Amino acid sequence: MKKIVCVTACPTGIAHTYMAAEMLENAGKSLGVNIMCETHGAIGVENKLTEKNISESIGVIIASDIYIDKKRFHGKPLINVSIQKGIQEAYPLIQSLLDGHVKIYNHQEE
Repeated sequence: MKKIVCVTACPTGIAHTYMAAEMLENAGKSLGVNIMCETHGAIGVENKLTEKNISESIGVIIASDIYIDKKRFHGKPLINVSIQKGIQEAYPLIQSLLDGHVKIYNHQEE
């Protein structure tokens, strides 16, 4: 089964962080993809992604309205969108990674 890792975060870290994670996880199940979501909520980081999680994934989705350090995702296809897009467009975001239509992230280009 293909794997995608995600990071979700919003400024208050209450509802939207977890809504986006849930929408991405549910969309992944429907598409036959294992989704692992790291959440940056009011109580801190939960489900922190490991190097192994990242290396085994086919790509990364960051749905966040706060700064997320992306260096650990160097060399992976990476989508970086607002938290609202993570909630409202979970299916197309995952499908973009599955279709291979996502640029490989290079942290040196930032």
